[in-house]
Amino acid sequence: MSFVELSFIKPLKGRYLVFFFSVGRYSAMVFLEAEMSWNVLISPSQLDRKGLLLRKAIIVRLLEDVTNRRASKEHGYYVAVSQLKAISEGKVRELTGDVLFPVSFTCITLKPMKGEVMVGHVDRILKHGVFLKSGPVESIFLAEKSMSDYKYIGGENAMFMNDHSKLEKDTAVRFKVLGFRWMEADRQFQLLATIAGDFLGPL
Repeated sequence: MSFVELSFIKPLKGRYLVFFFSVGRYSAMVFLEAEMSWNVLISPSQLDRKGLLLRKAIIVRLLEDVTNRRASKEHGYYVAVSQLKAISEGKVRELTGDVLFPVSFTCITLKPMKGEVMVGHVDRILKHGVFLKSGPVESIFLAEKSMSDYKYIGGENAMFMNDHSKLEKDTAVRFKVLGFRWMEADRQFQLLATIAGDFLGPL
């Protein structure tokens, strides 16, 4: 988890900004910038009268917390902290001596949207469909019935193939999101995808 420099930003009403960002060779995704407020816990050993050292400790802990939480149903996947806006006065916990600092910041997030066109790559191939990955989204299912002209070919290097193209391990695929659901236990979204439509399918 890190701070990032945005390449293109378009203001929208409300608290979000939407922009496009290139991810490797696989996709140009729609991201969001959300204003957030969390509590950051700092141990007594990290406290220092020098403000810069304390600020650094708070930033490091914030980045660790964002990485560990991974995602939320409301905001989607946490990609990077873009700006630390404010650090409020800390409150000491009596039993441990730890200090709780309320922090406000902006975070770049990625939240799937129904009807959105994304690009990912083939991760696993099963007889009843294909699992894709796209950026931080690691559970995208493309069912066999949604690619009617493709036929499953088993073997050590299983694939789906039609007269013009094939889907095999690591193939880049442009797909549309049919729906999604939030999995609280895994702290991730599961997406249902399709390649039925114009300009969709292997790239």
